[in-house]
Amino acid sequence: MVGLLKGAFVFTADLIRSFTLPVQVDFMWVSSYGSSQESQGHIKIVKDLDRDLEGLRLLLVDDILDTGYTLAEVYRLLQLKGAKEIKTCVLLDKKERRKADFSADFVGFEVPNLFLVGYGLDWDEEGRNLRSIYAVL
Repeated sequence: MVGLLKGAFVFTADLIRSFTLPVQVDFMWVSSYGSSQESQGHIKIVKDLDRDLEGLRLLLVDDILDTGYTLAEVYRLLQLKGAKEIKTCVLLDKKERRKADFSADFVGFEVPNLFLVGYGLDWDEEGRNLRSIYAVL
């Protein structure tokens, strides 16, 4: 399992506890928002994976799929690193914001085009600790 930091760390932790088969976890820290509420359309890898992916089957976990740029790019990078199979899982899907031709294999909830915080999601590093998910209006 590959979780995307920082937003998906809470969801990844809850998700891994639901697995009954042995599973290994690693994290990538990628950024596309900075201090903005809008994706900037390109990603920056802050922390890459710590292990070789050659021949592995992966579940790529993210908090929100909106424009699709981040997941599409990370998916492409994991393929280049030799992953045998990659499935994607997102907690939230903002389909109306999609700009890249990308969809997740597993989706928790479809949500409207609102800026959301809580349950690991943040606004400029604030709000991650909230137990529920809230819209910033």
